[in-house]
Amino acid sequence: MRRLIAAALLPLVAASCAVGPNYQRPPVTAPNETRGQIGPAEAASLADAPWWEIFQDETLKSLIDEALRNGYDVRIAAARVEEARANAGIARSEFFPQIQYQAQWSRSRSSGASFGIPPIPPLNLHDVNVGASWEIDLWGRVRRLSESALAEYFATDEARRGVMLSLVSQVATEYFQLRSLDAQLEIAKHTVAAFQETYDLFNRRFEGGAASALETSSAEASLNSVAAQIPLLENRIVAEENVICVLLGRNPGPITRGIANNDEILPPQVPSGLPSDLLQRRPDLRESEEHLVAANANVGVAMANFFPTISLTGSYGGISPDVSTLFAAGKTWSIAAGLVGPLFQGGRIKNQYDARVAQWEQAKLQYEQSVTSAFAEVSSALVAHEKLGQAEQLQVKTVSANESAVRLSNERYLAGLASYLDVLQAQQQLYPAEQLLALTRFSRLANFVSLYKALGGGWQVADWSKPGAEASAETK
Repeated sequence: MRRLIAAALLPLVAASCAVGPNYQRPPVTAPNETRGQIGPAEAASLADAPWWEIFQDETLKSLIDEALRNGYDVRIAAARVEEARANAGIARSEFFPQIQYQAQWSRSRSSGASFGIPPIPPLNLHDVNVGASWEIDLWGRVRRLSESALAEYFATDEARRGVMLSLVSQVATEYFQLRSLDAQLEIAKHTVAAFQETYDLFNRRFEGGAASALETSSAEASLNSVAAQIPLLENRIVAEENVICVLLGRNPGPITRGIANNDEILPPQVPSGLPSDLLQRRPDLRESEEHLVAANANVGVAMANFFPTISLTGSYGGISPDVSTLFAAGKTWSIAAGLVGPLFQGGRIKNQYDARVAQWEQAKLQYEQSVTSAFAEVSSALVAHEKLGQAEQLQVKTVSANESAVRLSNERYLAGLASYLDVLQAQQQLYPAEQLLALTRFSRLANFVSLYKALGGGWQVADWSKPGAEASAETK
């Protein structure tokens, strides 16, 4: 028995080195600095801050926290992580002996008439066995399977973090879009009020014979054109609220508002960190690399299939016609060792290996593509942050100039130096300028969110729940 145990343990010592390539991260050439970055590259990054420090609107913070607790995407991602964890446990279970039991009862009777002997009475047999089987992982096939399953588990967990980051970004973007629509609606309403005054004035002057039908018709057309935007904006606001409700896991309903978009404070410059650190910060890149680790391990599994499988089996039990004497007499046991290996498979194993190598090559290229795309996303968002800031400043000046034009045209009209068509024309130019300013402000906020996401925001935060969120939820 000691020799048998020693023979069983010897392959375990020899199995310290599994066949197949050990994983090494493929070389990725990271740029020395991110295109669009202002100043030298520094280790500090916007992504180091958790989301509740990025956004200054308490209402938005509460909406994000609710989405992280109740959002369907996060809950689905969490269930996928549990599935992957269980699959990793299944793969790991093959390291250990598989023990099973078996019980059987039978009753039989054989006739001895044909042999000239008296009939044999019925015979009861009770058979109980405990069996064990164990594949000795001599070539590392089981370890590579476990390595692949564990990498897929890690990839799924990174995907969950990616879903959470995407959810934070999406809720913030949709909220800023909602506040932008609110601003556009407010602009449309006060513009309609201004056009209504103009139309009423022209209409009174027209009825009194002091104004032409052209002036009145122009004022009415401008009034109706802007007024038509109000129901369209109100419709978009309700649709946007419903989008946010879905993200929160709520039924459709109104969304509480916080501060206006114009009151959101954006930093003039955003630290992007070292480009090479992006490989550790972004959950999608970490997920892609874990898939590459799994593909690399699967190559080892396919290589191990070229070698024989060695297994140990054993059983112990008892057999007796009576349950009371089942373990007193008739004990049975067996120990066996088996070796099974491929001899001729028609190229199946070779093609399986080639397929796994091709899958690894695909995963490697996908990882490199993801890394390159990440650098591009950060660069585009950094440049947009600067350029949209410049565009907003110019648009603010445009709105201010149009407001001055409306004021001056009114003064000239009252002084008899200009017609009211000049006033109407100035008002017509002010409305689209104000709407464009609201859209530009939203674009800046949305791009800031995209930049935070592109940098892998909050990557150091282990728990994505805002501190005190659960306590506040219980209080409510």
